[in-house]
Amino acid sequence: MKTFYNLVLFFISVTALAQNEISGTVLDEKSKPITGANIYIDGSYDGASSDENGKFSFTTTTTGNQTLVISFITYENISVSIDVTNAKNKTYKMRESVNTLDAVIVTAGTFDAGEKARVSVLKPLDIVTTAGALGDIVSALQTLPGTNTVGEDGRLFVRGGEADETQTFVDGIRVAQPYGATTANVPTRGRFSPFLFSGMSFSTGGYSAEYGEALSSVLLLNTQDEMVEEKTDISLMTVGLGLANTQKWGKNSISFNTAYINLEPYQKLVPQNADWNKPYQSLSGEAVYRYNFENGLFKLYAAFDAAQFDINQESINSANKTRIDLNNNNFYLNASYKANWSNQWQFFTGLSYGFGQNKIGINVDDAKNDEHSSHMKLRLKKSFSDRVKLTFGSDYFITKFDETFKENLGNMFAIGYNANIAAAYAETDIFFSKNFAIKFGARLSNNDLLNETVLSPRASMAYKVSKNGQFSLAYGSFTQAPRQEYLKYADYLSSEKASHYILNYQYNKDRRTFRAEAYFKDYADLVKFDTDSPQFNSNYFNTGEGYAKGLDIFWRDNKSIKNLEYWVSYSYIDTQRDYRNFPTEVTPNFVAKHSLSVVSKWWINKLKSQLSITNSFSTGRPFNNPNEANFMAGRTKGYNNLSLGWSYLLTQQKILYFSVTNVLATQNVFGYEYSNTVNANGTFDRREIRPTADQFFFVGFFWTISDNMKDNQLNNL
Repeated sequence: MKTFYNLVLFFISVTALAQNEISGTVLDEKSKPITGANIYIDGSYDGASSDENGKFSFTTTTTGNQTLVISFITYENISVSIDVTNAKNKTYKMRESVNTLDAVIVTAGTFDAGEKARVSVLKPLDIVTTAGALGDIVSALQTLPGTNTVGEDGRLFVRGGEADETQTFVDGIRVAQPYGATTANVPTRGRFSPFLFSGMSFSTGGYSAEYGEALSSVLLLNTQDEMVEEKTDISLMTVGLGLANTQKWGKNSISFNTAYINLEPYQKLVPQNADWNKPYQSLSGEAVYRYNFENGLFKLYAAFDAAQFDINQESINSANKTRIDLNNNNFYLNASYKANWSNQWQFFTGLSYGFGQNKIGINVDDAKNDEHSSHMKLRLKKSFSDRVKLTFGSDYFITKFDETFKENLGNMFAIGYNANIAAAYAETDIFFSKNFAIKFGARLSNNDLLNETVLSPRASMAYKVSKNGQFSLAYGSFTQAPRQEYLKYADYLSSEKASHYILNYQYNKDRRTFRAEAYFKDYADLVKFDTDSPQFNSNYFNTGEGYAKGLDIFWRDNKSIKNLEYWVSYSYIDTQRDYRNFPTEVTPNFVAKHSLSVVSKWWINKLKSQLSITNSFSTGRPFNNPNEANFMAGRTKGYNNLSLGWSYLLTQQKILYFSVTNVLATQNVFGYEYSNTVNANGTFDRREIRPTADQFFFVGFFWTISDNMKDNQLNNL
């Protein structure tokens, strides 16, 4: 027995002698102690936690070189090689993680909306629940700062730029024809239903080197990656019918929606300011097919739109109205694949094809144009660490445009062009800390039609000045080929250019967001011509120039008042351009100096209803009065539109919806058309350019059918 006890004491003493003490102090980058950090030897159970002074101590039976791991929430893990016999009283400094929710993000020039957006100034449902937007993504975006409401057009005008200076992308692939059919002074709508999109990013300037051929703005629409369940949505509206459905099986899912719109019954009941022979009619649809691979996702998106209308348009320079009979057909196909590879690589590739056709009857003459467009894209992203990421890739755009004009007498004229643009880009994100980050890159593009190669640098940075507030700066050089109406006559032109300078401050706390942004845009090489309108015999030059500078302010509050959320947008802009056939540099006729939008949404629980109110106001826009000596010296009266929307839940899955635009029936005037000759008094007569209708009334019934009996279309109204 004595021998046994001696053996136990021997083994205890050997074990004690084999143990080594590990000790030290854990500090942050400012040398302040970190309490509660977890410290341990990798592959063992030996470890401890740091105390209030950041100190720790523990013993280990491991020997030789080992890996000491130190971890703490919101900080980057430390893995350091140590010799267990010489690891006493060491100091370890931890860096704050840049992947935390409160880490800095670059916000200059960009509004994000979606479930994946870290700081979202808009939610996806906001895009379609805004009163007056009537489910149009573009109309909802016009309540954000930096945009101008141009009621006779309907497209996006951003910070002094024309509508074609904004490019639209679906899942990163360009859409060459993002708007529906239109003619002069008849507003159009975006082609895309919000039903299939999970989020969006709307950049008002200074955007990534990944995107090109846009002087002012890019709109990125992202289709849903995954559908939660199968369901069917039925829409019965005063203007038409709609049907949507989602199906899932295995790793596959497909969603589609289709709509038939016919305004003729509605316009027989509600007086119009326009003389319609056949009001607007359309048949449209969209679909997304998804297949989930183990480490990747394939998506196929398709959309079509067939629309027509026939209108008699008045002109002060003609005793008879001009009859415009328009038939528009559009098709868009987009395929993309993204995957996560090993070693922190991300891969994306995509291809799109778009076809747009307009058949236009102009009194007894006929015009027709076809546009075929394609976009091929490849993008690779490598994360070297949480702090350094590199993105690079390439684009190839193909455009083929043909137009014919056939006179009733038999004469025919044909024009067109083929353009190919190849581009490559690279961009690096560097996070120096969770409070400071920079992004810089460049885009190199070659246009074979214009025979030019252009390098466009981009850079941005962001710095957190407090827990909830940060500043961002952005700079970018941007180019865009001249618009279609110029290139079809003059392929010798150069790309138009713009430089963006942006300073942004954003504060986000507890469901409240404040954002202020100052910007300056410098335009160069804008296209000018020497006739009343672009024609085959016009002379074209890249001698135009201009600028835009201003301040945008945005405030959103989802907290202060129960069941009420609202936002306020204000924009100030000072801009002038010498382009087109302008004799001097002036403010264009689509720009209002001051714009204000107030959007509110109130859920009334007792009434099972959501009330949405939007009021948009802007000061008068310039117009040219030939009776005055100065060019573009006139100003229209201010624009005001108060709109109301009401959603009532008949049951959880059945909704009755009512809306009216311009509740006050304000007589808005967009501009004036002047006669070409003087009257008997020696002055030029004019007529007002007004909306095709002062108000629009809408009533709809929306029914959702799903297994959980809870889903509805409230988010789509």
